[in-house]
Amino acid sequence: MTMVDDPHGITTTRREIEYAAATLGDHLRGRLDRLCRAAGTADPEGRYRDSLTELLGAGADRPLSAPAPPSRVSDDHTPAEFSVTFPGGDRPRVRVLTEPGCGAATLAENGRLGQLALQRTARSWDFPLDPLRRVETLFFPAAPQGTFALWCAMELPATPGTPGFKAYLDPAVHGPQHTADVVEEALARFGCARAWPLLREHVAARYPDDDRFAFFAVDLGPWAAPRVKVYVAHHRFDLDGVRRVAGLFSERCGRQAVEFCRIAAGTDRFDRRPPVSCLSFTGGDPGTPAAYTLHLPVRDHVTDDGHARDRAASLLRRQGLPTGLLDRALGAVSRRRPVDGVGLISYLSLVQAPARPPRVTVYLAPEAYRVAPAQVRESRPVAILSRESSPRIRHAHPPAS
Repeated sequence: MTMVDDPHGITTTRREIEYAAATLGDHLRGRLDRLCRAAGTADPEGRYRDSLTELLGAGADRPLSAPAPPSRVSDDHTPAEFSVTFPGGDRPRVRVLTEPGCGAATLAENGRLGQLALQRTARSWDFPLDPLRRVETLFFPAAPQGTFALWCAMELPATPGTPGFKAYLDPAVHGPQHTADVVEEALARFGCARAWPLLREHVAARYPDDDRFAFFAVDLGPWAAPRVKVYVAHHRFDLDGVRRVAGLFSERCGRQAVEFCRIAAGTDRFDRRPPVSCLSFTGGDPGTPAAYTLHLPVRDHVTDDGHARDRAASLLRRQGLPTGLLDRALGAVSRRRPVDGVGLISYLSLVQAPARPPRVTVYLAPEAYRVAPAQVRESRPVAILSRESSPRIRHAHPPAS
């Protein structure tokens, strides 16, 4: 049996690498456990692993030998994705995103199973589901359309405690032609109606046929300032578009978003998977974004995950952050060499908010069913700026009034 060197200095077999995973739940729980240990996140009595099982619903018992479910969370249809956020001046945060109803035969059943999974989790951690109930009649009709019904995320706290949870909903639930109407109505139900003109006129205005409302998300659980979040996928985007949308916060925010793209993607155009803008709104000022996040599909702009890792490391070094956790996180989620595939690092994102340091998040695919082969394609060389050769990403400022 082939032996493989562990990034942490342990030699193990390929069978052991799979953590004796017979089911999808085994596969994902093992990786969450390793990722928590890599990040220094304590999991008291395995409660975070138990919550992952709850959020997977019936999918937790799905044999790994069975065909992949029809989920769009990951490229290989694994109904889960991990991420690690690297905030300046704070401890990293581990998150996991799941689709509880991924095996359902219909979207209506997908939504019902997702709601049941969230209800179980809410009982376990004793938090209300009131924010989701505000939009229940909007996002869970009898005959939904779209591509999914409900995704659920769990963000682990830096110290042992109750995680934060999020629900992601599909604005295309009443058909793609009604996504804008759905987002406008959802914002109004949270008292954020004043946010709609900003989204309509500035975020999704340049290419009305190509800037698509991709997700509407609500915070659940013990968040200090619960948010609603609107995600816009930009199907024809370039650096001018990045500067325009991020510049709604400030000129500096626009510059930093452009520099982020240059390092993360190494290109000035995005003609494959679209970058995604996320604007967060809170009850404190429901008409002004509390934060802006740019999600970049880095796997479309690299030849392999070694290349993606180097770009993520460059972003971290620019903030004066060490890269050791990045490498430990990669080793926790996958034992293959990064150069042997592409897509393990699926997205890189930069979040900017007033009076807070920028935060980089690295999104990691569990690859339960398939590893995409490394790519060989022509591309012009990209200069990755070192920490010494360029200024650090600075704090974002509030948007101009």
